[in-house]
Amino acid sequence: MIEKDIDIARDALKGHVRCARCRDGVLTVSEKRGIGPMIAWLEQDGECLRGASVADKIVGRASAMLMVYGGVAEVYTNVVSVRALDLLKEHGIRCTYVNVCDAVANRRGDGICPMERAVAPVKDPAEAFRVLKDKLQELYPQ
Repeated sequence: MIEKDIDIARDALKGHVRCARCRDGVLTVSEKRGIGPMIAWLEQDGECLRGASVADKIVGRASAMLMVYGGVAEVYTNVVSVRALDLLKEHGIRCTYVNVCDAVANRRGDGICPMERAVAPVKDPAEAFRVLKDKLQELYPQ
Protein backbone atom coordinates (compact mmCIF):
# COMPACT_ATOMS: atom_id res chain seq x y z
CA MET A 1 0.00 0.00 0.00
CA ILE A 2 1.30 3.46 -0.89
CA GLU A 3 1.28 5.83 2.07
CA LYS A 4 -0.34 9.22 1.55
CA ASP A 5 1.74 12.36 2.11
CA ILE A 6 -0.44 13.49 5.02
CA ASP A 7 0.10 10.14 6.77
CA ILE A 8 3.87 10.38 6.31
CA ALA A 9 3.89 13.95 7.69
CA ARG A 10 1.60 13.05 10.62
CA ASP A 11 3.70 10.02 11.54
CA ALA A 12 6.80 12.24 11.64
CA LEU A 13 5.42 14.28 14.58
CA LYS A 14 7.33 12.32 17.18
CA GLY A 15 10.01 13.27 19.65
CA HIS A 16 11.45 16.69 18.92
CA VAL A 17 9.81 17.08 15.51
CA ARG A 18 7.29 19.90 15.73
CA CYS A 19 6.44 20.35 12.07
CA ALA A 20 6.69 18.16 8.98
CA ARG A 21 5.90 18.61 5.32
CA CYS A 22 5.61 15.91 2.71
CA ARG A 23 5.13 16.21 -1.03
CA ASP A 24 5.29 13.29 -3.44
CA GLY A 25 6.62 11.07 -0.65
CA VAL A 26 9.53 13.39 0.19
CA LEU A 27 9.53 14.32 3.89
CA THR A 28 11.10 17.38 5.50
CA VAL A 29 10.93 17.93 9.27
CA SER A 30 11.70 20.77 11.65
CA GLU A 31 12.28 21.06 15.38
CA LYS A 32 11.70 24.84 15.33
CA ARG A 33 8.82 26.17 17.40
CA GLY A 34 5.83 28.17 16.32
CA ILE A 35 5.79 29.56 12.79
CA GLY A 36 9.57 29.14 12.44
CA PRO A 37 9.42 26.11 10.11
CA MET A 38 6.87 27.70 7.77
CA ILE A 39 8.79 30.97 7.50
CA ALA A 40 12.09 29.16 6.93
CA TRP A 41 10.65 26.88 4.26
CA LEU A 42 8.94 29.75 2.45
CA GLU A 43 12.10 31.87 2.52
CA GLN A 44 14.20 28.96 1.25
CA ASP A 45 11.86 28.04 -1.61
CA GLY A 46 8.55 29.85 -2.09
CA GLU A 47 7.10 26.85 -3.91
CA CYS A 48 8.12 24.12 -1.45
CA LEU A 49 4.72 24.05 0.26
CA ARG A 50 2.62 24.12 -2.94
CA GLY A 51 0.56 20.93 -2.95
CA ALA A 52 2.32 19.59 0.15
CA SER A 53 0.78 17.97 3.18
CA VAL A 54 1.80 19.55 6.49
CA ALA A 55 1.62 18.18 10.03
CA ASP A 56 2.19 20.62 12.88
CA LYS A 57 1.75 20.24 16.64
CA ILE A 58 -0.29 23.47 16.91
CA VAL A 59 -1.93 25.49 14.13
CA GLY A 60 -3.17 28.97 14.86
CA ARG A 61 -4.32 31.59 12.38
CA ALA A 62 -0.72 32.78 11.81
CA SER A 63 0.38 29.30 10.72
CA ALA A 64 -2.79 28.85 8.70
CA MET A 65 -2.13 32.13 6.85
CA LEU A 66 1.35 30.87 5.92
CA MET A 67 -0.11 27.56 4.78
CA VAL A 68 -2.61 29.36 2.56
CA TYR A 69 0.17 31.62 1.23
CA GLY A 70 2.36 28.61 0.47
CA GLY A 71 -0.40 26.62 -1.22
CA VAL A 72 -0.55 23.70 1.21
CA ALA A 73 -3.00 20.99 0.14
CA GLU A 74 -3.76 19.31 3.47
CA VAL A 75 -3.03 19.76 7.19
CA TYR A 76 -2.90 17.54 10.25
CA THR A 77 -2.52 19.03 13.72
CA ASN A 78 -2.90 18.06 17.35
CA VAL A 79 -4.46 21.45 18.20
CA VAL A 80 -6.08 23.99 15.86
CA SER A 81 -7.63 27.34 16.73
CA VAL A 82 -11.17 28.12 15.58
CA ARG A 83 -9.95 31.03 13.43
CA ALA A 84 -7.27 28.84 11.80
CA LEU A 85 -9.79 26.11 11.05
CA ASP A 86 -12.18 28.63 9.50
CA LEU A 87 -9.40 30.11 7.35
CA LEU A 88 -8.23 26.71 6.12
CA LYS A 89 -11.80 25.68 5.25
CA GLU A 90 -12.39 29.00 3.49
CA HIS A 91 -9.41 28.26 1.23
CA GLY A 92 -10.35 24.64 0.60
CA ILE A 93 -7.50 23.16 2.66
CA ARG A 94 -8.53 19.94 4.39
CA CYS A 95 -7.60 19.91 8.07
CA THR A 96 -7.64 16.90 10.34
CA TYR A 97 -7.13 17.63 14.03
CA VAL A 98 -7.36 16.20 17.53
CA ASN A 99 -8.49 19.26 19.53
CA VAL A 100 -9.88 22.74 18.82
CA CYS A 101 -9.08 25.79 20.97
CA ASP A 102 -10.37 29.36 20.95
CA ALA A 103 -6.92 30.86 20.40
CA VAL A 104 -3.25 29.92 20.59
CA ALA A 105 -1.66 31.13 23.83
CA ASN A 106 1.75 32.73 24.15
CA ARG A 107 4.62 30.64 25.54
CA ARG A 108 4.07 31.95 29.08
CA GLY A 109 0.41 30.94 28.87
CA ASP A 110 -0.81 34.32 30.08
CA GLY A 111 -2.18 35.78 26.85
CA ILE A 112 -2.60 35.40 23.11
CA CYS A 113 0.37 34.37 20.96
CA PRO A 114 2.06 37.51 19.56
CA MET A 115 2.00 36.02 16.05
CA GLU A 116 -1.76 35.53 16.30
CA ARG A 117 -2.15 39.11 17.47
CA ALA A 118 0.06 40.37 14.63
CA VAL A 119 -2.11 38.83 11.90
CA ALA A 120 -5.50 39.37 13.53
CA PRO A 121 -6.43 42.29 11.23
CA VAL A 122 -4.70 40.85 8.14
CA LYS A 123 -6.79 39.31 5.35
CA ASP A 124 -4.16 38.79 2.61
CA PRO A 125 -1.83 35.79 3.08
CA ALA A 126 1.06 37.54 1.27
CA GLU A 127 0.75 40.48 3.66
CA ALA A 128 0.60 38.04 6.59
CA PHE A 129 3.91 36.52 5.44
CA ARG A 130 5.55 39.99 5.53
CA VAL A 131 3.94 40.92 8.86
CA LEU A 132 5.04 37.66 10.48
CA LYS A 133 8.62 37.92 9.21
CA ASP A 134 8.79 41.44 10.67
CA LYS A 135 7.31 40.27 13.98
CA LEU A 136 9.83 37.43 14.25
CA GLN A 137 12.67 39.88 13.58
CA GLU A 138 11.27 42.23 16.25
CA LEU A 139 10.97 39.47 18.86
CA TYR A 140 14.16 37.58 17.98
CA PRO A 141 16.66 39.99 16.39
CA GLN A 142 19.72 38.33 14.94
